[in-house]
Amino acid sequence: MTGGVRRASTIHLQFGSTQVSLSKSIMNRLPAIGPALVVVAALGLAGCSQEKVEVKDIVRPVKVVEIAKANDTRELSYSGSVRARTEMNLGFRINGKITERLVDIGQRVKPGDVLARIDPADYDLSVNSAEASLEAAERQVETTGLARRRAEQLFAKKFSSKSQLEQATLSYDQAVATRNSARSALDQAKNQVLYTDLKADRNGIVTSVTADVGQVVGSGTPVVTVAVDGEKEVLIAVPETDIAQFKPGKDVKASFWSDEALTLDGKVREVAGSADQQSRTFAVRVSLPSDPRVLLGMTANIEASAANNSLQSVSIPLSALAQKDGQQIVWTVDRNGETVHARPIKVAEFTADGVHVAEGLKPGDVVVAAGTQFMTENLKVKLAGDAVQQSASADDDGDAVRRVR
Repeated sequence: MTGGVRRASTIHLQFGSTQVSLSKSIMNRLPAIGPALVVVAALGLAGCSQEKVEVKDIVRPVKVVEIAKANDTRELSYSGSVRARTEMNLGFRINGKITERLVDIGQRVKPGDVLARIDPADYDLSVNSAEASLEAAERQVETTGLARRRAEQLFAKKFSSKSQLEQATLSYDQAVATRNSARSALDQAKNQVLYTDLKADRNGIVTSVTADVGQVVGSGTPVVTVAVDGEKEVLIAVPETDIAQFKPGKDVKASFWSDEALTLDGKVREVAGSADQQSRTFAVRVSLPSDPRVLLGMTANIEASAANNSLQSVSIPLSALAQKDGQQIVWTVDRNGETVHARPIKVAEFTADGVHVAEGLKPGDVVVAAGTQFMTENLKVKLAGDAVQQSASADDDGDAVRRVR
């Protein structure tokens, strides 16, 4: 130490929380690269002094569904309208021009009520003509009757031959037949006059009117439709895939859109023997018990149970479907190892509610329903709770999920 100045003989290096002290004499002995090596060594010492950091696996949250056992039965539901069991399409029994309509839609009728009339003028003339013909036939019967009696008297006195008597008798019989024919023609003409009035023959309510005043209709043309009071039924259209499930006598449930609390026990009464040419569906009629709350024209929903004999497919959410190496897969969760594994599947069809899987899944499998893009083979997961079951025959996947941590 000279000149009254004392230089530091030690160099202190600070690396984070680690301090390294080197004497100046040691630093002078190191080559040019020495300081760098010292720094590296000091950094190594600093790293060793840090606390050891524990690395934990990052578990990504996902959602899962559990495939439940398929139901042995399935529910069928079809909508239809309430109608009377018996509906009469009433029309005139003769041809003519409608001159009067006396009922409107919704009006109640009883036996004998006149619904409509046609012009009776021509039929009145027919009655007059038939009466005249009958009058002439009556006179002819009287004339031939007198001739026959005279022939009988002459034959009894042997003033005429038997052939003359037989001819007189034959003429009388022919006149009687003509009179009877004229009488029947008169009765028919009178009936036709009565047919100019269209009358109801049963209690009911008018549901439709298909002809009006001024229209010329033929005999049998429907003019008014009357729904007969009594038993009501629901008419539904069933496709050929389900028609085998509907047999006469089958018990069903009927509910109504107008009243959710109204539910009735119905019974299949009639099944059409052939499909409709346009819709290719079968008409099925379901009888309903008498209830004043059920009105004609109401919309009803018919529910029936059917055996689930078809090939059962598992339904999963669309978000559960993934691809790996060009193959469609799902990620299943191993409950024991708490890991996920890729499983190839065969898709049956895509629906609005999800995916139907034909092969690859069975009841009890737990499938990742969301987050499949983050899944890898043997990824560790931990179930937060039991997965919600989803029926193998169900289509609803809205709430059948459970978060996995």
